[in-house]
Amino acid sequence: MLDEMLQTADWKSEKHVPVIEAPEMVKPDQVFDVNVTLGKEVAHPNTTAHHIRWMALYFKPEGAKFPYEVGRVQLSAHGESTEGPDEGSVYTHHSCTFRMKTGNPGRLMALAHCNIHGLWQSSEKLSLE
Repeated sequence: MLDEMLQTADWKSEKHVPVIEAPEMVKPDQVFDVNVTLGKEVAHPNTTAHHIRWMALYFKPEGAKFPYEVGRVQLSAHGESTEGPDEGSVYTHHSCTFRMKTGNPGRLMALAHCNIHGLWQSSEKLSLE
């Protein structure tokens, strides 16, 4: 049932798809960065009415039954204020960096939640040198 709610598309034409930027190959057990962003080619709004609430990164090692949750970022400031919607001066940008290491090849998987358009996913293969 969850898979029916997860949407995906090409991030070059769809503003809701999380973009994973990570090395294709890493050295075993050495720390590397994984950037997760939205709106790389097509900008996603960041307003009180339409915004990204959170993003999460998972890693599923080859042959494993379940993925590990690497991290989750809550994006909380979207221009709201006591003066009204989009009157605030603070806006969280939908981008985050996770630092991780692994001793196994596998798949990086990102999820993003838009308050209007639901859950979006993407994935990238990760190999070991």
